[in-house]
Amino acid sequence: MSPRRSDSGGRVDRLKTVRFTFDGVSYTGHAGDTLASALLANGVSLFGRSFKYHRPRGVMTAGVDEPNALVTVLRGPVGQQAGQQVRDPNIPATMIEIHDGLRAESQNCSPSLAWDVGAVNQLGGKLLAAGFYYKTFMGPVIGPLKGTRFWMFCEHFIRRAAGLGRAGREADTARYERMNAFCDVLVAGAGPAGLTAARTAAAEGKRVILADIDANFGGSANWSGETIDGQPAADWAASLVKELKALPNVRLQPRTTVWGYYDGNTMAAVERVSDHKEHPAKGEPRHRQWTIRTGQVVLATGALERPLVFPGNDRPGVMLADAAKRYANAFGVLVGEKVAVFTNNDSAYGAALALKNAGASIVTIVDVRSDVSAAMRDLATQAETDLLAGHAVVATEGGKALSGIKVQRFDQVTGALSGEARSLHADCLIVSGGWSPAIHLASQAGAKAEWNEALQAFLPPQPTQKWTGAGAFNGTMETAAAIAEGHAAGVAASGGKAAGFDPPAVDALPGNAEPAPVFEIKAPGKSFVDFQHDVTAADVRLAHREGFVSVEHLKRYTTLGMATDQGKTSNVPGLAIMAAALGKPIPEVGTTRFRPPYAAVSIGSLAGERYGDLKAERLTPMHDWHVANGATMQPAGLWWRPQIYGHAGETVEQAYVRETRSTRGSAGIVDVSTLGKIAVQGPDAAEFLDRVYTNMFSTLAVGKARYGLMLREDGLAFDDGTTWRLGEQDFLMTTTTANAGKVMQHLEYFLDVIWPDLKVTVTSVTDEWAGAAIGGPNARAILAACVKGTAVDNAALPFMGLVHGEIAGVPVMICRLSFSGEMAFEVYCGAGWGTHVWEALMEAGKPFGLVPYGMEALGTMRIEKGHVTGAEIDGRTTARDLHLDWMLSKKKPFIGSAMMDREGLVARDRLQLVGLVSLDNRPLNGGAHVVRQIDKENPHGSIGHITAVCYSPSLSKYIGLALVEGGKALHGTRAFTSDPLRGRYGPVEIVSHHFFDPEGSRMHG
Repeated sequence: MSPRRSDSGGRVDRLKTVRFTFDGVSYTGHAGDTLASALLANGVSLFGRSFKYHRPRGVMTAGVDEPNALVTVLRGPVGQQAGQQVRDPNIPATMIEIHDGLRAESQNCSPSLAWDVGAVNQLGGKLLAAGFYYKTFMGPVIGPLKGTRFWMFCEHFIRRAAGLGRAGREADTARYERMNAFCDVLVAGAGPAGLTAARTAAAEGKRVILADIDANFGGSANWSGETIDGQPAADWAASLVKELKALPNVRLQPRTTVWGYYDGNTMAAVERVSDHKEHPAKGEPRHRQWTIRTGQVVLATGALERPLVFPGNDRPGVMLADAAKRYANAFGVLVGEKVAVFTNNDSAYGAALALKNAGASIVTIVDVRSDVSAAMRDLATQAETDLLAGHAVVATEGGKALSGIKVQRFDQVTGALSGEARSLHADCLIVSGGWSPAIHLASQAGAKAEWNEALQAFLPPQPTQKWTGAGAFNGTMETAAAIAEGHAAGVAASGGKAAGFDPPAVDALPGNAEPAPVFEIKAPGKSFVDFQHDVTAADVRLAHREGFVSVEHLKRYTTLGMATDQGKTSNVPGLAIMAAALGKPIPEVGTTRFRPPYAAVSIGSLAGERYGDLKAERLTPMHDWHVANGATMQPAGLWWRPQIYGHAGETVEQAYVRETRSTRGSAGIVDVSTLGKIAVQGPDAAEFLDRVYTNMFSTLAVGKARYGLMLREDGLAFDDGTTWRLGEQDFLMTTTTANAGKVMQHLEYFLDVIWPDLKVTVTSVTDEWAGAAIGGPNARAILAACVKGTAVDNAALPFMGLVHGEIAGVPVMICRLSFSGEMAFEVYCGAGWGTHVWEALMEAGKPFGLVPYGMEALGTMRIEKGHVTGAEIDGRTTARDLHLDWMLSKKKPFIGSAMMDREGLVARDRLQLVGLVSLDNRPLNGGAHVVRQIDKENPHGSIGHITAVCYSPSLSKYIGLALVEGGKALHGTRAFTSDPLRGRYGPVEIVSHHFFDPEGSRMHG
């Protein structure tokens, strides 16, 4: 038997031994142990050092609320040096499941945990009180070091001392995933209430996700020692889990922390998939981030026990009573041999009895209440210990581990101590200062917590989203009542009927969780409120004296509640001490607003699958076809698009010239699925588009499309595209590929903030539609050969017309518009049918020599035609600069109209769009400057720059588009390109940006 492992009890697998190391020392535990329980079983009491004073700290809790026992887990080959390991710092030892090969080390100590030179900070005393860094480093005069210079001198040392744990320098090679899930009911917390709620909702046929932070469902049932329906509570919970696991409409998510509650019942959760495994399965991620969209939420997240504030309450060996009970009943581990109990409520008596039954000796129960019920006195007798009612612990004794306590008579009404303090020998002190419901998710959902006088705790607010609470989350601490609430919550969440529930019989110890309103014992010595950040009761009172009385100011001035545990054990005691200093009740002082995440979330899980290449990738529905047919793919914004469909031995230029000539000579087809597509719908949709675009859309007929231009509020060009009127109140807007997200944000902002009265909805449907643009002299004939259900002749489908039909049995929308300058048609279908329709078009085009073309040919044809893209709409140009002033309506205001005529935007010397023709028959370079004279030794005198270049098959010349001062007035004149970085200089002629078919006869024919 290990030093403190009981002979029996617990739910660990005693037949399976697990080997691990802590600070380089080898230990063993059992399958099912946490690092904390395994080290406690091995007699380890010292786990870490506190942040500021470097005081020795031991385990305080058994869960996610642990403030002291933070460790760093090392990952990587065992032979690697420590500095080359992948390091995961600041992980509570209480949340680490041990496995063979686990390596962990303590933090915030040097050279070792037992002998830490940082402990000298304890001699600083009041010099290191709350706010000392503001007062000390922001402007004293020490010789020549004055003000800012003194801070600059100290900053290096302060930053080295700041923070907990040490991040590694090695890249994390673990896999992470992101997942989306949809359900009718999400139950957060799988204790008795959560299990019951999940079963009830599932019985109503709802899709249920049940998530719990622990590896084993059951919550407090796993260590309460109660019986439910005549069987141990843990077995009752296991039977419910087995029942739920067999249901097809239930997903069980152990090791999953629901950490964020967002608008629209969107929940964020992180699943620890393989942290508990020595060797993850092939392809298995370490963590998986879940975004869960649910109709209803049941919050059954339980409650967290609070400590009491008294001198020496941070010494290793002092821990929460329920944690000690959990270690005994769930892990078979005794936290001490001689255990003292200090409490202000009944719940600690059950913990004392559990430890007694596990083999510990209970030294005494110290209760601040003088009037203790007969039932509690009977439990003290069963625990074979003395009860010191109306007493308090006023000090602890020992070095790096507890050896004794001092107790003294206490008046709970006045808080006064009297009589002589006496010492009692104990190697563990378990404390209970009451319970705080874990209302964090409800608070995130958007309302103010409500104070409950009986429980001396904040209870959840009234729901502002679709959630229902159950169990200890609601302040209901009795198991039978929590199960009943769980059933009621399941009924409410599923919309079912409450009738027919037969609540199980629960055999529990007597007593209730209502504490005496005692949070602090005022006695000489340091009394800690926030254990991780070393915030003392004296620090809270100092903040009061210095005017930091708001809870938000208190938090930031003292750092109370700002540690990795986010004040789970310290918030309420800290507020109580501030309330006492102010002479106000706690609810008037209030509490800080809980924010996500509820518990620490790995950065890897938020990043998801992306490792190394942080750029998102999007593939069109026809991507695989492009690759299979020889396309060279290239990124375009977030998308991968074909650059060319090269033949053997072709250069990029040769390929796009061939594709362009084939398109202009007969027909070509290009994938335009990447264009942004936004559904604009509602009674005011036309009015909204009139305000958004510079030209009129309310006059657009149903079944027609129109080219539109958007300006920013400052009058500069923002985006262009076509919008199709599908119905009186139904429009489909297309945007440029790169600006799709920005345009969507632009529209949402104006609807939400500027014009909330407009009855309009905007929905991004980019991924819903696959698109192909087919253009060229034979484009109409190809469509006619494969389109059913509609004619495509000029009468039925004129320029900017719109028809509906079928291709290969798939419904399609076809709009006649052109980006290439040829007669062209955009064909859209559902994304899932994209490749099917594309292949049908290719088959119909075989007799006409239809070729697919990529972005290079697309860019070539748009340059020849003089169409603009993001290269010209670059955030600095106006409609007039781009010769689009014909689109500026004089009949209506629109976004940007008030600012577009500013003096600087109509100046004659502005850069305007022009065409350039290379006169030395050499390629032009995008980004090169346009100058009047070449000066290779001292390049200067830029009058503009080149935005786009290509070889023009139509002109048999190298051409480009440019933005040049004076623009149109320079047509027919000569200039030069100056590109000193690439060594390219040469003569050009400035011409109109319309190189090809300026009259538009080809696309209008």
